[in-house]
Amino acid sequence: MEVSSNQQLFLSIIELASRIDRRAGESLSNIKGISLAEYRLLRVLADAPDAQSSRVALADAVGLTASGVTRALIPLEKIGYVQTVRDERDARKALASLTEAGVELVRDASGVLNDFTADLSFTRDQENDMLNLLSHLAGVVRRP
Repeated sequence: MEVSSNQQLFLSIIELASRIDRRAGESLSNIKGISLAEYRLLRVLADAPDAQSSRVALADAVGLTASGVTRALIPLEKIGYVQTVRDERDARKALASLTEAGVELVRDASGVLNDFTADLSFTRDQENDMLNLLSHLAGVVRRP
């Protein structure tokens, strides 16, 4: 059966993403004790205004469901990196918030990933081309 070039590209991207996830996850886990998925959640939270976000917004940012984000945040909350902040006006609303320890963890883990990616050497044009391609692919995948 013939495989189209689009399918080959798609499968190559999936394979690359899997390798990156595995290798970067190993680095983070060995040095900081968190997974790449946990780092991504914490990074989005760190970049949010006041380092706080709803679970729905976090889910949208990392491609999980809100309940998936809640499950992922539970261990991070138990070890003190995240806390739940309740809305004073509406008890149904709860925000995830980084603690000081969480802010420090994100900073340290960012350094680990900077070291991990240090060997990547691209020209500015190559980086822009790749970012444009990935943005295009993300837009195509988001379509209903």
